[in-house]
Amino acid sequence: MQFKSFDDFWVFYLTQHRKLSTRRWHCCGTSIAVLFIVAAAVVKWWCLLFAGVLVGYGFAWYSHFFVEGNRPATFGHPIWSFLCDFKMLGLTLIGGINKEIKRIESIE
Repeated sequence: MQFKSFDDFWVFYLTQHRKLSTRRWHCCGTSIAVLFIVAAAVVKWWCLLFAGVLVGYGFAWYSHFFVEGNRPATFGHPIWSFLCDFKMLGLTLIGGINKEIKRIESIE
């Protein structure tokens, strides 16, 4: 699939994360990955960087294969998918993800 903009991809991304469980797995993985990456920078133990990437993607891919039942968007669009993970986490933390999902559903 080709997307003309980040906003176009964002709509697709949210359709691939419809289940609450999928979004929770992603948010947990992204949060833990950030902690590992920060720890790697602080203690200069770079294997933590690798662990952060494994944890982040591991949680996300688990949720796609076993919860949502679809293919991770990372496989086709790694950069936009990475950015959307953080956008989804941010919206979740401020309580705006459900409103955004409803907005996306209204334009489908």
